[in-house]
Amino acid sequence: MRRVRQAGPFGFEHISQPVAHRRRFVHRLARSTAVGLLLIAVSLLAGMIGYHRLLGMSWIDAYVNAAMILSGMGPLAAPTTAAGKIFAGTYALFAGIAVIAFAGVILAPVIHRFLHLMHAPTDGRR
Repeated sequence: MRRVRQAGPFGFEHISQPVAHRRRFVHRLARSTAVGLLLIAVSLLAGMIGYHRLLGMSWIDAYVNAAMILSGMGPLAAPTTAAGKIFAGTYALFAGIAVIAFAGVILAPVIHRFLHLMHAPTDGRR
């Protein structure tokens, strides 16, 4: 009897296993999207707190500046204090890397499914 490998730590099938059913794929995609959106929300909140505390911005101005940095558009208001400049630069570096990571988290199930379909056996055996 052939031993079937269990799904890996991330819940994806091994190449020797069949492609997951559409329902399971949609569940994975929803879960990874929720995790990605949660990471974006936490990053946005951290930026808002930094802009509010270190630059003295109102919450709405802190939100728009953090959102603009996180989206890659750039800040609306230039920081004037040394602490504000250090925070804004550090947050911008973090945001540049974080957006790529968040996209990877959200798209991981789609990329895995595509690659799995490209390597799946057509006759049911490996």
